[in-house]
Amino acid sequence: MIHHVQLACPPGSEDALRSFYGGVLGFEEIPKPPALATRGGCWFRGHGIELHLGVEEDFRPAGKAHPGLLVDDLDTWAARLRTAGYPVAFDDDFPGMRRFYSRDCHGNRLEFLQAV
Repeated sequence: MIHHVQLACPPGSEDALRSFYGGVLGFEEIPKPPALATRGGCWFRGHGIELHLGVEEDFRPAGKAHPGLLVDDLDTWAARLRTAGYPVAFDDDFPGMRRFYSRDCHGNRLEFLQAV
């Protein structure tokens, strides 16, 4: 069992993270432990996953690596991202699943999947 997935973010990007992960995706921000809060970044929980966004000084977005988020209504998620101006690229190459890829506010790759 996985406790959380961590993605990198640039320094000072917490407001953008809150807008994307909290606002667009509807995750709840959870407090970081005090010893870790001084490092920056944000933690989020929701939709059956916990995501930690950690500051990386020489940040470069994850282009291939990504979390795969299993969701119930893939089309609603796609519409939510498109409405907010984020890319949605459907891919039919995963048997038994519908899926699409998108990017977060800093360009990190995200995969959204729904079992068929």
